[in-house]
Amino acid sequence: MTTGTDHSGTDLGRRIAERRRQAGLSREEAAARAGMAAGYLEYLETSPMPNPTPSALARLAAAMGTSTPALAGAGLDLPPRRQPPRERPVLEPLTAGQCRDYLGTSGVGRFLLVEPRGPVAIPVNYAMLGDDVVVRTSGRTSLAAYAGQSRVSFEVDHLDEALAEGCSVLVSGEAHVVTAPDELATVSSLGIAPWAGGDRDTYVRIAARELTGRRIRATT
Repeated sequence: MTTGTDHSGTDLGRRIAERRRQAGLSREEAAARAGMAAGYLEYLETSPMPNPTPSALARLAAAMGTSTPALAGAGLDLPPRRQPPRERPVLEPLTAGQCRDYLGTSGVGRFLLVEPRGPVAIPVNYAMLGDDVVVRTSGRTSLAAYAGQSRVSFEVDHLDEALAEGCSVLVSGEAHVVTAPDELATVSSLGIAPWAGGDRDTYVRIAARELTGRRIRATT
């Protein structure tokens, strides 16, 4: 029996691709509706071991007019007429103010950047400085090495899997490693305590240029 986002033994990518084609959407159109990169959707459709977050799967389901359990393959092992009732998720855009409320003052999210191997998502804990996101890391990590890219993003998800409801907020903008003494003193005062141990005295700040979000709620 599988739980959570464990899709071993299923053909998740095939179901996503088939449902996308049934909805008459290109990969780029479906990705845009779900608020994700087309390259990430390609990975989900073609990887032999796709492992999307619950939020990503719920956003895809809503974007393509289906349910999260249907994409995940829930109930495929049940006899006929014993399929679980389907819930249709509704995707609602969030205002900038609602996005800020969900971000709060601190929490856990994913720093999204591009390495030579492709897009990566690095889980980090963070603190907010106005509309900007600040994370603390080691100067030897890929996060610090690639933070100066022209465009990066930061994502925070809140999802109740039992209710199939939640939200996803995406912060996009430019990032830089903080080196100016005054700015360094300001971000140091945020009290960010990274989970990982070791020497982590490097701060990366994302200057937000775009703030978007979606709320997912289930209907029967």
